[in-house]
Amino acid sequence: MKTLVIAEKPDMGRNIAAAIEPKAKNQRTHIEGERYIITWAIGHLIGLAEPDAYDDKYKKWNFNDLPIIPERFKLIPNPKTKDQLKVIAELAKRSGQLINACDAGREGQHIFSLIQRHLKLSHPVKRLWISDLTPETIRKGFAELREGVEFEPLTRAARARSEADWLIGMNGSRAFTTKHRELLSVGRVQTPVLALLYDRQKEIEAFTSSKYYEVEAWFTQGETKYRGLWQGDKLTDGEKAAALAAKVKGKTGRIESYDVKDTKEYPFKLYDLTLLQREANAKFGFSAKKTLDLAQALYEKHKAISYPRTNSNYVTEQNIPEMHRALDQLGKTGYAPLVQQADKKLVHKNNKAVCNPARVEDHHAILPTHKMPNGLAPDEQKLYDLIVRRFLSHFYPAAMYKLHTIVTLTEGERFKSTVKQLLSLGWKVIYADQKKEKEKPTRGKGKTDREQEEDVVAEEETNAPFTLDAAQAVLCKDSAAKEKETQPPKAYTEGTLLKAMESAGKQIEDEELRDAMKDSGLGTPATRASVIERLKQVGYVVMQGKRIAITPKGRMAVELIRGAGVELLTSPEMTGQWERRLNEIARGAASDETFMKNVERFAALIVEKVRGQKPAAKQAFEGDAPSNAPRQRRKSGAAAEAAPEGTARASGSARGKRSARAAAAAGEPPAAEAVRPANTRRARSAPGGEDAAAPAPQPAAAAPVAALGACPRAGCRGSIIRGKRGYGCSAYKTGCTFVIWKDSFGASLTDAAIAYLLKHGRTALMRLVDEQGRPVEGRLVLHDPNTGQLRLEPVSS
Repeated sequence: MKTLVIAEKPDMGRNIAAAIEPKAKNQRTHIEGERYIITWAIGHLIGLAEPDAYDDKYKKWNFNDLPIIPERFKLIPNPKTKDQLKVIAELAKRSGQLINACDAGREGQHIFSLIQRHLKLSHPVKRLWISDLTPETIRKGFAELREGVEFEPLTRAARARSEADWLIGMNGSRAFTTKHRELLSVGRVQTPVLALLYDRQKEIEAFTSSKYYEVEAWFTQGETKYRGLWQGDKLTDGEKAAALAAKVKGKTGRIESYDVKDTKEYPFKLYDLTLLQREANAKFGFSAKKTLDLAQALYEKHKAISYPRTNSNYVTEQNIPEMHRALDQLGKTGYAPLVQQADKKLVHKNNKAVCNPARVEDHHAILPTHKMPNGLAPDEQKLYDLIVRRFLSHFYPAAMYKLHTIVTLTEGERFKSTVKQLLSLGWKVIYADQKKEKEKPTRGKGKTDREQEEDVVAEEETNAPFTLDAAQAVLCKDSAAKEKETQPPKAYTEGTLLKAMESAGKQIEDEELRDAMKDSGLGTPATRASVIERLKQVGYVVMQGKRIAITPKGRMAVELIRGAGVELLTSPEMTGQWERRLNEIARGAASDETFMKNVERFAALIVEKVRGQKPAAKQAFEGDAPSNAPRQRRKSGAAAEAAPEGTARASGSARGKRSARAAAAAGEPPAAEAVRPANTRRARSAPGGEDAAAPAPQPAAAAPVAALGACPRAGCRGSIIRGKRGYGCSAYKTGCTFVIWKDSFGASLTDAAIAYLLKHGRTALMRLVDEQGRPVEGRLVLHDPNTGQLRLEPVSS
């Protein structure tokens, strides 16, 4: 009998077929050759059943029916892909063995396991475990197939993760939603991430800025010039600072101490997924999800990079020859000038900055393969370039500097200077044609970014020779007192939030300690992007340029959860420990049964704690929304949020289904880390009362809303009308997603402003706030007439 190979997605199945059965016949739903039948899932074909599969009473959301804790979880096929599931069942009947060729990770293992369980497949199983999709790697993987039983611990961890999310999400969401009569989504990972955003926002709001002064002095000795910063207690008196600057100006001084040492800066670590997402966000403004989608395309479609969903920054000895081969291939491309200067001898098994097998679990760092891609889309090219340059940097020597540390004494006042003299660019030549890398070498342990910024040291970089005679006098040519202000903590961007999720919210600057925390982060590299997207979809956060801002609904959700006495649900560190336990289960070092018993107890505790809460007032969810920048259009339900007042919005269930469809189309499981409330529309028809389901909205009470202008979207015949949170198209029910949020770039837009914008393409002059949070005068321009995205056009002063 033939062997049935089950890949995770069609593209992967076709790649495998081309490598192992090049003459196989394509049958649309599968590819059949002499030895192998290759078919595929389409992401998750099967999921956990909704509560009403256990009892019809759960169709209505009623607090008194909680907690819902199934004795055994039921599986249900995805109705959209049930035909492909039938294909797998039929093919399995004429196969004697299965090969699990789904993605080599926890979710890929879960997808295969669900198919196996649901279809009751008892065939012997082999596992294909590879890190890229080049034909050579696929053939090598088939030559070295592993026993399926080796991956049983990983299967148990994947199942525990899925069922734990169901228990926390279903019980938490139903408890808080029915108690407070507002659709509130709760999740094992999404809720502590939301709490991180909430706590940072509270820090920013509580921050009080204070003025302080720095005194700078410019010294000369012959042809040598350098700058120093006054050393002493923080100056808060402007007159005292000015007097100090005047005291030393024009006076001679002496070198109290002068230290010179050679230093090296080595290349930054190879990329794991989270680091790649962080840097793509900082450099290009890509969302975490966009970076993941682009990386997945480079891996699956173009076969240009290795498996992207990795949490490792290192490789094993076996990867070194492949890295050398990829370098040779890059020498035949536009990267040839950089490859010509590269030295293969620098990448070897004893280079622990690159090769560290102890730091590689399922997959090594993201690397370019020896397959050179053609026809990359512009954004794919940007991401590929990031990966290639980081890869190439490790074939270059360290950058060499001479570090001069000087303490200058003049008129009894001390000034400290650090001059970083470049001797050799080394690996930094890779980035010579770009803006300076934003990432910095490892900094002081335990210091926050703000504390680092406020360290009083004057550091200058120079390419010119720097010579100083410590025995000779220096002259203070000039000096000045500069007024500064203490800065509040920075709002999270997707990049900095990913960093916080990776270390479970801890302020960890030490790279080795952060590496050790990876097992106990919030979510996994593969799921963090979907968690952030989920927070947007349920209306807990909005984007303000690159920054993430928590909405009134998001704030209230955190306050209600903490107010109920289940702070554990919002604890990043505790949830990080759960993730660590899942990793231990995957390694066979912990019991999945014990883990699940603890989760069941916690789900029951959530319900009991919420039972004693008083319902929140409806207005508590509708306070002033963040207004520093525009809300971006969400992929699901955005137009409905801006639907005309008095019109019932799409239910949470409908929005959830749309987001699930979008996730499936992208080849992703639907928001697995944060289970959505189900059957919302039916639940809302339940009788009223404190512990009953939320009452249905009453659509017919409000007066009709006047049209402000024609919808600018190409081919749309609708009109723009005012909604609760924004201005949307009257044709939103037929699919128009045009929306302009009322609160945009610090302005609260009015009907008149929108009418003017629709007519002229821009607003009148107004006071706004730019993406850095600075007040500016300018206009809002309709940047994208298809989506309603606005752009700030500042007026030059």
